[in-house]
Amino acid sequence: QVQLVESGGGLVQAGGSLRVSCATSGRIFWSSTMGWFRQTPGKEPEFVATITPTDGTTYYGDSVLGRFTISTDATKNTVYLQMNSLKLKDTAVYYCAARSGGGYYANHHQYDYWGQGTQVTVFS
Repeated sequence: QVQLVESGGGLVQAGGSLRVSCATSGRIFWSSTMGWFRQTPGKEPEFVATITPTDGTTYYGDSVLGRFTISTDATKNTVYLQMNSLKLKDTAVYYCAARSGGGYYANHHQYDYWGQGTQVTVFS
């Protein structure tokens, strides 16, 4: 079965940086759009960023554009989210997700597989 495993979350001061990772299988990595979403209690998952590992095409949510960078390491079948200039509003559980096939997908309902999430907490 598909395995998506997030790691790297933690506690970080506002203005600081953190990188979270998503490890998956090669089959999923090379045949999917990979996405990062974040969620706070009682709210729908919010689009953060997507990347298509086959060509490196990226898209970002307006709230993180210019601060976050999504990237991949093909040798490890891993997707990263580098988060800089973190704000209190960035506090959330960050989820890695995959949708079969390339393209741009910003709606969480469009994704097929999800990891368990990793908590990112920003404090002042």
